[in-house]
Amino acid sequence: MASRTFSLLFSLVVASFALVQIAMAGDPNILSDFILPDNQSAVDGSFFTFTDMRVLIGAPEPTSFKVLKASLAEFPALNGQSVSTAVLQFPADAVNPPHTHPRSAELLFLIFGSLQVGFVDTTNKLYTQTLQEGDMFVFPKGLVHFQYNVNSKYSALAVSAFGSANAGTVSVPNSVFTTGIDDNILAKSFKTDVATIQAIKAGLAPKP
Repeated sequence: MASRTFSLLFSLVVASFALVQIAMAGDPNILSDFILPDNQSAVDGSFFTFTDMRVLIGAPEPTSFKVLKASLAEFPALNGQSVSTAVLQFPADAVNPPHTHPRSAELLFLIFGSLQVGFVDTTNKLYTQTLQEGDMFVFPKGLVHFQYNVNSKYSALAVSAFGSANAGTVSVPNSVFTTGIDDNILAKSFKTDVATIQAIKAGLAPKP
């Protein structure tokens, strides 16, 4: 546990440098040092401090894929700074389904474990790689991508850096099958039948 805690702390340092490198391509420049929330006129150092990641230290591993984010929604001090980050926890055999980030590239650093990752470009070419501990991989802005822990016994942990305070996430399965698109349209688009589409939708429906 101690070695993994050290690895987590080290990875956060590495991610902070990565954030600086990709920030230039992010949000519009601001005309002040930082942006205060509308309901605040003065702040101290606590405004620039994010403590929600503390829950990771010494915590048991999750039973399903989990993301802990530090983006504009969770950390208001990021407004105008063109940076954000996320910790990705992969139990054995867990997947982060195909998705996109419309406002930023993603730079992923694998702390421990192994991940199969990939993205599809605008010519529908698939780029894949199996990452080992210490590897980094970049997912270009706006392209569909995924991460999968192929190991059936051991977990994996990664930290992702984004060049936007609000990179956005569009899940491909959810955006296609849970947003009310007509079953007939989906059946024709995927060259299948309505019953298959309805089965997929049922599988993606929230569990009670």
